[in-house]
Amino acid sequence: MRIYMDICCLNRPFDDLSQDRVYLEAEAILSILSRCEKADWTLVASGVLAYELSNLSDADKLEQVQMLYAISKERVQLTGQAEERAAFFQKNGLKPLDSLHVAVAETSGVDVFLTTDDHLLRRANKADVKIKVANPVIWLMEAMNDEQQSGNQFS
Repeated sequence: MRIYMDICCLNRPFDDLSQDRVYLEAEAILSILSRCEKADWTLVASGVLAYELSNLSDADKLEQVQMLYAISKERVQLTGQAEERAAFFQKNGLKPLDSLHVAVAETSGVDVFLTTDDHLLRRANKADVKIKVANPVIWLMEAMNDEQQSGNQFS
């Protein structure tokens, strides 16, 4: 399973966890990242993510997010094909950086693109994206259910 998380996901564990939704998303993300560390799944990163990370102004948060980013064992590049798809996604309502993230993930063939950004989720699911785009909580629950149904123990 190859997973691409946008910057919202990587930041979520360091947000204010007093809201139930934020807490649940943070826990789901940490659980997914734990599975990536164990090599059950693969976290995929990109130059687009690296660019966004370089723009974080809070040095403490940057250091924490970089630790999560370092879990990624695969880096994908922005290609001409991805740039074309990003332009298409922008015409369909995605913001420029969001469109680049989705395009890089799609053209590199990841299994799922995870985000906590509701606007991005709505727009991406209307923009003919060829990969699954999901909230990490919902996706993790589906993945756990799929593993249980296939007889694999979810750890």
